[in-house]
Amino acid sequence: MATATSPEAGGRTRTWVPDWPCAPAQVLRPQRRGAGDPTQRHEESGRIWRAMRTPVGPASLCVQPRPSAGEVLGRAWGPGAEWALDRMPALLGAEDDPTGFEPHHHPEVEAGWRTHQHWRIGRTGLVMESLVPSILEQKVTGKQAFGSFRELVRRHGEPAPGPVAPLRLMLQPTPGTIAAIPSWEWLRLGVQPAQSRTMVTACRLASSLERVSEVSGEEAERRLCSIRGIGVWTSAEVRQRALGDPDAVSFGDYHLANWVGWALVGHDISDKEMGELLEPYRPQRGRAAAMAMAGGRHRPRRGPRMSIPTHLPTR
Repeated sequence: MATATSPEAGGRTRTWVPDWPCAPAQVLRPQRRGAGDPTQRHEESGRIWRAMRTPVGPASLCVQPRPSAGEVLGRAWGPGAEWALDRMPALLGAEDDPTGFEPHHHPEVEAGWRTHQHWRIGRTGLVMESLVPSILEQKVTGKQAFGSFRELVRRHGEPAPGPVAPLRLMLQPTPGTIAAIPSWEWLRLGVQPAQSRTMVTACRLASSLERVSEVSGEEAERRLCSIRGIGVWTSAEVRQRALGDPDAVSFGDYHLANWVGWALVGHDISDKEMGELLEPYRPQRGRAAAMAMAGGRHRPRRGPRMSIPTHLPTR
């Protein structure tokens, strides 16, 4: 947990009243890259702090749930403060519309939906913010990827604006800074050459990649996957977080197909089989996968284990 700090020290404010029982900590959990993520801090009080590079400049956002009043208080600092507050509802899932989701193809999905009807997918609208750590997470354990991201931010990022010094809240490095990191420094960060090459290429195309947030999920996948080193897994991870795409499924994930398989049919399955099982739920296959794992059986804990995705609801 982060050290407490005061959200009352200046900044812009906004009070938002969602039309469903919004749980900010749950919605924002996927945006956090491990407990030591310097760009997002969670306090025991329930406040969540985020550092972000908005299109109009850096910002720090403090999200404070007020469940007794059914509202969320946002306070932001920096040149991007107004942008961050304007988009706070979307960040907390206001643009995720589950209307039309039919969970009746599988009893496990229906069971998950009964207990998680208020689960929402937030969208940041910031593609590079999600793409950078997603590239670091390609084909490595979560612990290794989180450590590399943490060190990348600490060594090459900068302090976030506002009264956040006690939190050590930091901004991701700019794409220009990342593109200029030499090869030996990437190795010090624990990043393999294939990942660093993909990272540098993506950062050099950052301005065009940010426009991916304005297009459909299918078009976003096409544009992202046109970059060498970015495949369907990385694309889905970005679409889930930056676009809030309920159809994004992380095909190629070390665990996901087997988790969905155990939830729906009671055994391990391939990506192809997972795609066939989830196809009836298009264009909300990602939501269906999450609900299946919330309402179905768990895969037995045995064999090799890698990182557990944080974008899924828990029981």
